[in-house]
Amino acid sequence: MSNKPRVFSGIQPSGEPHLGNYVGAIRNWVDDQERYDNFFCVVDQHAITVPYDPQQLRSSVRQLAAVLIACGIDPERSVLFVQSHVPEHTELAWLLTCSTPLGWLQRMTQFKDKSTGQGESVGSGLLTYPTLMAADILLYQAAIVPVGDDQKQHVELARDIAGRFNNLYGESFVVPEPVIRQVG
Repeated sequence: MSNKPRVFSGIQPSGEPHLGNYVGAIRNWVDDQERYDNFFCVVDQHAITVPYDPQQLRSSVRQLAAVLIACGIDPERSVLFVQSHVPEHTELAWLLTCSTPLGWLQRMTQFKDKSTGQGESVGSGLLTYPTLMAADILLYQAAIVPVGDDQKQHVELARDIAGRFNNLYGESFVVPEPVIRQVG
């Protein structure tokens, strides 16, 4: 076991990887491989919370994993994996969903933004997306979670979920800290 702080970060395979992905996340992942105990994930289960094409998603997962390695993510220095290949993500997400108050999820701005105008056709996965993200982070006992500003609220919710779970069932999870890097 490493004495380095544990990091978890993921990227969705939603479309073509682009310069923004590199500058905002991937470059930092590559640069920090010696500094942290890193777990980097292609978060394909997050991508299915909105309508998607299954064949395109499979292709995007493979492409994104190849891009991450081509950019310098070294599997000898960091753990790189596909979220759906580890069933414990959804198992823990279910446990966390069952103990997370509905109001906490309904207050999430990303849910409000993406569900506006969809009425009853909005999928419940969009509502529970933050508990899956919390499961991703908490499963690996990550102390640090590098995210963009748009995901900070989700990491703050993961902190609340970890605290609530620890309170209800005993110390189980590290309470993670979001890290938002300045880009550019």
